[in-house]
Amino acid sequence: MAKGSESTDDKYALRSVSRALDVLQAIAAGEGKGLSVGEIADAIGVSRSTAFTLLQTLVARGFVSDSRIGGARLYRLGLALVHLGEQAVTEMGITQIATPLLQQLADTTQLTSRLAVLDDGYAVAIGRVDAPGPFRMTGSLGRRELPHCSAVGKSLLMRLPSEKVMAILTRLGMPRRTEHTITSQGELIEELRVCAGRGYSFDNEEDNIGVICIGAAIYDRTNEAVAAVSVTSMKLGRGDDEMHQLGFVVRSYADRISQLLGGPTHAALPTLSD
Repeated sequence: MAKGSESTDDKYALRSVSRALDVLQAIAAGEGKGLSVGEIADAIGVSRSTAFTLLQTLVARGFVSDSRIGGARLYRLGLALVHLGEQAVTEMGITQIATPLLQQLADTTQLTSRLAVLDDGYAVAIGRVDAPGPFRMTGSLGRRELPHCSAVGKSLLMRLPSEKVMAILTRLGMPRRTEHTITSQGELIEELRVCAGRGYSFDNEEDNIGVICIGAAIYDRTNEAVAAVSVTSMKLGRGDDEMHQLGFVVRSYADRISQLLGGPTHAALPTLSD
């Protein structure tokens, strides 16, 4: 491990993972000039063979790049870190921008509001504001949700090309969670087309009996859906008219967040081709 990096709080840390992170930090400290195997081994306090093994793993995953200059092989940070960094900044920015509007949405609807992003095809909540009052519908942040039976998942999928949606559904599966869950790819593709037209989506007791969610996508300046916002409620006899009214409200808040990100409102999005 790098000198001074070990802590008594690290008893659950995996040494190999810690050392790999130490490698990245050592290379970063080189400020782009590139480091040799020996320099990295000295920096993190391991043998050259251990450093070489760690580097080969990181190179294979794109987190480190290697090049030959003269007779030396030098290592620099890889482009995979650029992608992760951009994603982290994007999600952090969205959370910071969206949180005040999530609060307003919860206050307006008296329902729990959430912010979610797509992660490897799954919908993952990264922000939540609980409903006012003692009765609240809550959900864990960071938990992966199947997109075919969640409102945020449908909102994040609804403007993707059909072939990409089908690839996601094939890979993740479409298990039946309740009697209302859509388990047919064709049926879900058609519903997503309808959702894209109106700008919001429903989870109408499709994940849990008695629970509904209404979601809408948030777009960035490239017209890509980078997140989705939703509200959650008990069904409690809510009819179609009331659910559509909530849909308009949720979409309006999603539009406001999109505009803050430099993206279009739903009405300004280009029409999808059939």
